[in-house]
Amino acid sequence: MIRLSLADIASAVGGRLHRAEGSEIVGAGVEFDSRKITDGGLFVAVPGERVDGHDFAAQAITDGATGVLAAREVDAPAVLVSTVPVEERSSAMALAGDTDGTGAAVLGGLAKLARHVVDQLPNLAVVGVTGSSGKTSTKDLIAQLLTPMGPTVAPPGSFNNELGHPWTVLRADEQTRHLVLELSARGVGHIASLCEVAPPSIGVVLNVGHAHLGEFGSQEAVAQAKGELVESLPEDGVAVLNADDPLVAAMAERTRARVVLVGESPNAHVRAEDLEVDEFARPTFTLVTESGKETVTLPLVGEHHVGNALSAAAVALELGATLPQVAERLGTVQRVSARRMEVAETPSGVTVVNDAYNANPESVRAALKTLVSMTRGRPARAWAVLGPMAELGDADVEAHDEIGRLAVRLNIDRLVVVGEQARAMHQAASLEGSWGEESVLVPDVDAAVALLRAELRPGDVVLTKASNSAGLWRVAEALFADGGNGEQQQ
Repeated sequence: MIRLSLADIASAVGGRLHRAEGSEIVGAGVEFDSRKITDGGLFVAVPGERVDGHDFAAQAITDGATGVLAAREVDAPAVLVSTVPVEERSSAMALAGDTDGTGAAVLGGLAKLARHVVDQLPNLAVVGVTGSSGKTSTKDLIAQLLTPMGPTVAPPGSFNNELGHPWTVLRADEQTRHLVLELSARGVGHIASLCEVAPPSIGVVLNVGHAHLGEFGSQEAVAQAKGELVESLPEDGVAVLNADDPLVAAMAERTRARVVLVGESPNAHVRAEDLEVDEFARPTFTLVTESGKETVTLPLVGEHHVGNALSAAAVALELGATLPQVAERLGTVQRVSARRMEVAETPSGVTVVNDAYNANPESVRAALKTLVSMTRGRPARAWAVLGPMAELGDADVEAHDEIGRLAVRLNIDRLVVVGEQARAMHQAASLEGSWGEESVLVPDVDAAVALLRAELRPGDVVLTKASNSAGLWRVAEALFADGGNGEQQQ
């Protein structure tokens, strides 16, 4: 973060000083977790469902914070912002437990502070990434391609909402050249609000899937929300759009920016040709651009990463990388964020693919195809341990049914469905073809672990995937804790 006085911060957020002269300098980062405060930082007093950050203001100062951003008086030097009346609160500022508007006020102040910092950094290139799936992985790829070209800031994990977004922006300072941001939405207007915080010059839209249909109602509404990113781009900006997704490609009509299409489609400006995957489901392809072509082998598991890599390549090329540099860097990228296609072998010889951070129909299909690739031509059984996909609304039963049938058509050896909410997946698999005991419904993670401990053999490959709330990563953790079979290690 750039150095700012509390008076500067008060001016930026439209707040007032409290128990402070204003000359106090904030020279470190901004934190909303008082346990992570560093000397010279700013503590953001966010009210939560269980605890209220205002109650930790004094402790934050004791731990080294210069001041506090708050919405009510606290026993500490602070900048106070006004609470937001109920009728003026946007859905983008919704926080659990925010009954009096203090949460909306603090988020609003944080957003204004982040915008103030961006405005002080005219040489900063802001890249925004959105899509129904793949946002975090693509954000990680872009950051890795850009870092050799200059200091780059990107959020850890999926800090992509009204709290994590400005928090990430405020990590940028005068040395930062690239700011890579992941943008999520729970409704129409949310992405537009995030773009106001840090106006992007490059916007990447990956796909429009079935994620959050329970909130949006239709894929068309999802597309409307995702397209707010390209609508925010300036005339001299760049919209990187997936040519293989018709709803994304159509967004070219919604932006004044120059459009770069990516994908396997022949009309893509940055495209993949001659795609193959090896026995570990790692893809190799020819990266084709208007300036030439290069062979790329991704050290990541899953064919679906190719589309992410093309988007990342397009961004890097736009910001000055050469095609050989992009190809070389793609060949050395690493998986950064946890529980996204983590692949490792247990001591007993079972390969575990932990992709349990989140799930929607598109990402589950991609994960199942990856599982099949990893067992093709090998004496290995493919196990899919799948839990519920959340926020699908009226499409919930149909979506789970389709995944169950797909598992059979892909010849997955064993399907373990975890949780009553995903029952339709098990029922569909049981009805498809001649399946018998290949599919089983278990009530919870513990039951899934017990089944796997009893039946796994060395060489088997196990995929775990579900929406984050299902906690299926605990299956992977349990398999590593006991060596992956029925003999628990001591």
